[in-house]
Amino acid sequence: MEGKKIKRVAAIKYDVLDDAPILIAKGAGDTADRILEKAAENDIPTYQDKELAETLTKLDIGDLIPPELYQVVAEIMIFVTDLDKLYDKVK
Repeated sequence: MEGKKIKRVAAIKYDVLDDAPILIAKGAGDTADRILEKAAENDIPTYQDKELAETLTKLDIGDLIPPELYQVVAEIMIFVTDLDKLYDKVK
């Protein structure tokens, strides 16, 4: 019997002045739930990718995203940007 998987969450931030996106929050279980609640309260879009969350939560807060994750993170950032544009049109 396989054990229950623990929910993991990672939050990243990107500023054009930075070399790469930065890990700004991470957590598992209840901490992951609180991070998701804060994102919802602040209208911050989320994207679900269990494997990426697992990888990102191995980094330390403040770490730059490693180059091998640039492509997938860029795709997510485009997705989030598109959501923001859609949300602005609906307002």
